Amino acid sequence: MARTYDRRGQDVGNILALEHVNVRVPDQVLATVYYVQGLGLTRDPYLMVDTENMWVNVGQEQFHLPTGGPDLLRGCVGLVVPDLDALTAGLAGARERLAGTRFAYAVEDKHVAVTCPWGNRHRCHAPAPEFGDTTLGMAYVEFPVRPGCAEGIARFYRTVLRAPTTVIPEGGAAVARVRVGGRQELRFRETAAPEAPYDGHHIAVYLADFSGPHAWLAERGLVTEESAEHQYRFDTIVEPNTGAPLFRIEHEVRSFTHPMFLRPLVNRNPAQRQPTYARGRDAFYPGAS
Repeated sequence: MARTYDRRGQDVGNILALEHVNVRVPDQVLATVYYVQGLGLTRDPYLMVDTENMWVNVGQEQFHLPTGGPDLLRGCVGLVVPDLDALTAGLAGARERLAGTRFAYAVEDKHVAVTCPWGNRHRCHAPAPEFGDTTLGMAYVEFPVRPGCAEGIARFYRTVLRAPTTVIPEGGAAVARVRVGGRQELRFRETAAPEAPYDGHHIAVYLADFSGPHAWLAERGLVTEESAEHQYRFDTIVEPNTGAPLFRIEHEVRSFTHPMFLRPLVNRNPAQRQPTYARGRDAFYPGAS
């Protein structure tokens, strides 16, 4: 008998990838201590190598950290890291140099909750089936939204950006989950807490159908920047049936023909140390011991 498969399980929708989260930081040295020494990530060696901006690689994704602000992302970024014990050791090693800032971390149920020197929150997970085969990467970005907004946000992504979406109850709150490629998500969790002001931080995504969403957004005056041939921006998620604004987060939207789509990123092995140096183990390779 021929095998049967649920082919829908392989559908990824129109959003191919979440590439980066961009927040401004006022001090590039402290940012280096936190992101590189503390989290064990890698500064991109090829682009943005001066003191006015820093790109930090997380597997195939990045943080973009231009000088300024600081920006506070409303919500948190979910990261997958190879080893939570090694992560906490790195964070402990950075603690003294980050004293007097908002830096903090705590080992919680199945993840490590970390706060950067300016208050941005990162939730670090060990590799797990829910994150596919990712051993180092940006798994999701989660935003707090007003009660009653999750369904409309899901409709926006499903209708306008043509992404598979679900709305499910989690911990007593409705959460809209938007599928991005084969292993990432955007999450929008309803909360009664006051909505924090928006300061202009952004996320970058790649689309397969680049022009269709642009036409829909442009017709309604929602495109905020015609950046280049391969890129545009919008910053307001609306209820597609009424146009009512639901949440603000700038999307840097790129086509899959953008020259930086799936650009290979360098990731170091943070376990390498001068006293214990092992030849040939400078780079991070998923699954390597």
